[in-house]
Amino acid sequence: MTNFTADYAPALVHPSPNHGKRAGGRKPDAIILHYTGMPGADQALNWLTTEESQVSSHYFVYEDGRVLQLVPEARRAWHAGKSAWAGEVDINSCSIGIEIANLGHPGGLPPFPQAQIDAVVKLCRDCGERWSIRPERVLAHSDVAPIRKVDPGENFPWQLLSEKGVGHWVEPAPVAGGRFFQLGESGQPIEALQSMLSFYGYDLEITGNFCDRTKGVVEAFQRHFRPARVDGIADFSTIDTLHRLLTSLPQYSSQHAS
Repeated sequence: MTNFTADYAPALVHPSPNHGKRAGGRKPDAIILHYTGMPGADQALNWLTTEESQVSSHYFVYEDGRVLQLVPEARRAWHAGKSAWAGEVDINSCSIGIEIANLGHPGGLPPFPQAQIDAVVKLCRDCGERWSIRPERVLAHSDVAPIRKVDPGENFPWQLLSEKGVGHWVEPAPVAGGRFFQLGESGQPIEALQSMLSFYGYDLEITGNFCDRTKGVVEAFQRHFRPARVDGIADFSTIDTLHRLLTSLPQYSSQHAS
């Protein structure tokens, strides 16, 4: 497919050869946000549109707010890799991938320009409305691929997106002292923590043991929802923020109603 009509009207079409059919005729019900993590935006765009790379995304957002569409939304872009969320392991087949030009962790986590964030908000709102994507299904690459991926990073302004109607967010509880759980611990409180993270959607086995995987998932959660400190330790701030996110979900409230 060398050309197509943009699904998002403001986008300019810049085709990538890297895409396929969505498995089982799936329609997108999630949006996955990435940063490019490369030295330059054009270098990243070239990588996403070169057959050799075997990677792509549906959209690419420059620092100045320009939006390119690389793959039609009806097609399966290759952006999430090995990932999982809420029991789904083929994230590419059920999602729209958005690459945001940013140096990321390799470049010291520079801020995302306001023009770029405004463009991401408009794009997410448009995709979300057209595909009826729920707020809690707007996710970070690090959410669906903990440990393996860390983008779009702890500096990404999720709260600002939420204020403009994109994504799921509650004000994080302040980082403070008190009881915490960390690598190597085990018992019922760890099982409860794992259960909450799993219910929210993270791919985590409920074992009651605070293992390396649990630490990585806690870090991913913190990176998105409690970015003031990303250390993989489940302190009061982390657990309270997670609990309030869960209780704000209709499906959680109905399942746990007395």
